[in-house]
Amino acid sequence: MNKQMMLLALCLAPTLALAARPLTVCTDANPEGFDVVQYNSLVTTNASADVLMNRLVEYDAIGRKVVPGLAASWQVSDDGLSYTFKLRPNVAFHATDYFKPGRKLNADDVVFTFERMLNPGHAWYKTAPNGYPHAQAMQFPKLIKAVQKVDASTVRFELNYPEATFLSSLTMGFASIYSAEYAGQLLAAGRQADLNSKPIGTGPFVFRGFQKDAVVRYAPNAGYWGAKPRVGALIYAITPDAAVRAQKLRAGECQLALSPKPQDVQTAKADPKLQVLQTPAFMTAFVAFNSQKKPLNSPLVRQALNLAFDKNSYLKTVFDNTAIAADLPYPPNTWSYNKGEKPYAYDPARAKKLLAQAGYPDGFETTVWVRPSGSTLNPNPKAGAELLQSDLAKIGVKVQIKVIEWGELIKRAKAGEHELLFMGWAGDNGDPDNFLTPQFSCSAVQSGTNFARYCDAKLDKLISDGKKSSDFAQRAKLYLAAQKLIQEQALWLPLAHPTAYALASKSLSGYAVSPFGRVDFGRAHLN
Repeated sequence: MNKQMMLLALCLAPTLALAARPLTVCTDANPEGFDVVQYNSLVTTNASADVLMNRLVEYDAIGRKVVPGLAASWQVSDDGLSYTFKLRPNVAFHATDYFKPGRKLNADDVVFTFERMLNPGHAWYKTAPNGYPHAQAMQFPKLIKAVQKVDASTVRFELNYPEATFLSSLTMGFASIYSAEYAGQLLAAGRQADLNSKPIGTGPFVFRGFQKDAVVRYAPNAGYWGAKPRVGALIYAITPDAAVRAQKLRAGECQLALSPKPQDVQTAKADPKLQVLQTPAFMTAFVAFNSQKKPLNSPLVRQALNLAFDKNSYLKTVFDNTAIAADLPYPPNTWSYNKGEKPYAYDPARAKKLLAQAGYPDGFETTVWVRPSGSTLNPNPKAGAELLQSDLAKIGVKVQIKVIEWGELIKRAKAGEHELLFMGWAGDNGDPDNFLTPQFSCSAVQSGTNFARYCDAKLDKLISDGKKSSDFAQRAKLYLAAQKLIQEQALWLPLAHPTAYALASKSLSGYAVSPFGRVDFGRAHLN
């Protein structure tokens, strides 16, 4: 090596060393698994789809548009019934100690991914014990007529009817593309469950291991088709307590802490070693009323519960005023938001009258479910549940608080076992339908994501017609009507539209908070 090359190597050495540093992220809960199509929580999406996998198309939150993913390009037929995707060449699936791919990504993988969710006769269809909640809620089995391999690098989706939201729906985590080759090997060996515990994708990171209640480990994908990750490893340190996440960040045990408490955000702003990352979130926190259980099947009762809750006190106590009050399903800066719809003002006296009118002059007993650990959509579950309990007691409603571990809570709530449920929802791409279909359609009652368990033909038609129309003004008109009906029926007690925060070490660059709750560590690096 000559002198000039030695000097260059010495100059580059510190940069290479820094680029190889591992990134540890303090997260708030265990993923339910890694086969993302089986689940609907953000925690699971963040641990699987966001880091391990890719989709045909992705959503650019900054540009607010759908952009190429595994599909380099696509064409839509004039009648809106056919979508043809041209796949990127030379995209490799992960190579691990449990799978060595024998070929590159091709059309067979896309066909397998969707046939598995849509075709009851498919060999993999029944391997998801809880079904495919997002695919079912988004009505994909009804919408998609066929997924066809045109050639090795071309796939065509034939639809039964046009749907304006179809392309944007393909950016959602459940539309991540799986390896048909890996699935075939697992099926032949009778190890189908490995798809959930030993995932394979095409994403920027490769799965290395999961220890429940402790850690998820990932390695950078050296063969990634996109921009190569700039960290030496990615580690999720599962830390349910938000205060402990903040402590670990200050101690240098992690470089990024997700879902901080508002108080920790204020403390971090005064710490010269930390930075606060934030963005308005396309999310809604709410209490769902199970309309299939008495007395919550009465609109008058649901209206009374809305009127009995002091939302301003809740926002101050739980969010420390870092969120705005929610009155409808999605945030007010979303197109088609029904600004003319009046919110339920705090009015306990009127609430008592409505209860009496519904046949419950002395109130009733019920339960509310809440998760043990804080999140962006519920920074302080205990305080929120106690405030609800106290306010409803004033109108004679006795509420028992049940704290249930997150995975168990989601599973049982999807089965409709709850009465009142603290919950939150994040849209994936800024489209109102990302709230309306999964939370208020009849198909979503069946899939479990409709936590109000409310199925109404009129509301269902408004939502369905809104998705089918390509006329923006017509969609907005239909969605205004849907919101009005949802408000009249008081299916939720809407709580808050939060600001999404993350706390980070000053050494972290290249990471931005997503308004949709997704995570992207592809550009993240430690200085």
